[in-house]
Amino acid sequence: MVLIAVACSGSVSPPASGPGASAGLKTAAPTAVTTAAPTAVTTATPTAAPTPVPTPKPTVQAAADPSLVSVTFQSVATVPGGPLAFAAPSDGSGRLFVAAKDGRTWILQGSDVAGTPLLDLRSLVSGGGEQGLLGLAVHPDFPDDPRVFVDYTDTSGDTVVASYRLAAGNPDQLDPESAVWILAVDQPFPNHNGGAIAFGPDRMLYVALGDGGGGGDPLDSGRRTDTLLGKILRLDIDVAADASAPYAIPPDNPFVDRAGARPEIWLTGLRNPWRMAFDRITGDLWIGDVGQGDWEEVDVAPAGVGGLDFGWNTMEGGHCFAPKQGCQTEGLSRPVTEYSHDLGCTIVGGAVYRGTRQPLLTGLYVFADYCSGRMWAVPAGRDGPLQPVRVGTAGAGIASFGEDANGELYAANLDGTISRVVAAAR
Repeated sequence: MVLIAVACSGSVSPPASGPGASAGLKTAAPTAVTTAAPTAVTTATPTAAPTPVPTPKPTVQAAADPSLVSVTFQSVATVPGGPLAFAAPSDGSGRLFVAAKDGRTWILQGSDVAGTPLLDLRSLVSGGGEQGLLGLAVHPDFPDDPRVFVDYTDTSGDTVVASYRLAAGNPDQLDPESAVWILAVDQPFPNHNGGAIAFGPDRMLYVALGDGGGGGDPLDSGRRTDTLLGKILRLDIDVAADASAPYAIPPDNPFVDRAGARPEIWLTGLRNPWRMAFDRITGDLWIGDVGQGDWEEVDVAPAGVGGLDFGWNTMEGGHCFAPKQGCQTEGLSRPVTEYSHDLGCTIVGGAVYRGTRQPLLTGLYVFADYCSGRMWAVPAGRDGPLQPVRVGTAGAGIASFGEDANGELYAANLDGTISRVVAAAR
């Protein structure tokens, strides 16, 4: 999009953000193992992960009917730098943290934007094309655990996931000297970085990585298990494995005992996951995955289920990609919904609405397209494939959706506009 996302063939380039100098910012030397992207295919057809066992589903209210809903945006504020990601601390403050492409993270409270950024990483972040400060997550115990996590591309274009702590005595400022690198991943191309990070209901940190870029996944990263590219990772950042790694591998990760596989991997077969969100009631993980030249898709991993393979680059959406006909689809997870490039070019993944102020949206997954601005919804809790239902127009340049602490849904546009998502009957 930003888009980072834009990853379609004949991609649409976003407006460039001009990073400014920020004095005194330093980051600790990386303690995580840097993962170099391979230059050649070294693994043949991947072996299947262990059969996943889903977490029992809680009883939830039936989803609304998207055909009866009209969705609009209510502008609440403007944030500089190209807003891309939201995170909401559950500390009773009512604040919403907003990360911008240029490296700054802002505090939004109601319609007021703090005059000083929560964190300013402009001197560390590369902001060209699909790069920038791409992801933001707040520790579940914040502020008792005062860490905020970021995902950005550094000045070399490589992915860095790092944590920062609140400055002493200042709840509205992160200490730039407190940086701890969690993970560093070499990026072979300047696009398809993914960048979303989120804590799951299991308190693990999930990290979305694209396939490393280049048309058609030239390194075959999506389905290989010896690379972190094209994956969703799952890390335990509350338990350090040892002095050299600031995270531990959860023992129930699906590839933890697989020879040659990276144990951090939770899900495989993704091209450029642009925005992911957990359903705060069911725990299911919803992922918007940007397509190549024909199809955009939404993938769902049921709560507690790792090891799913969403098929890229064998498939694009629910269709064969390589080869175009007769591809082997056994064991692959199909998208819950998709749309063709007749309707847009880059999906912006959204969230399942679980707030209270917009009951017409209850249980609906709302998402949009960056290029066309079309907005759709599908009901959560139903097996795909589902036909997406057009519910409104977000406008070209929409970059992200996010939730506040109460589950109310917000949207960000690259022009800086932050809006509430509002529903009416139609």
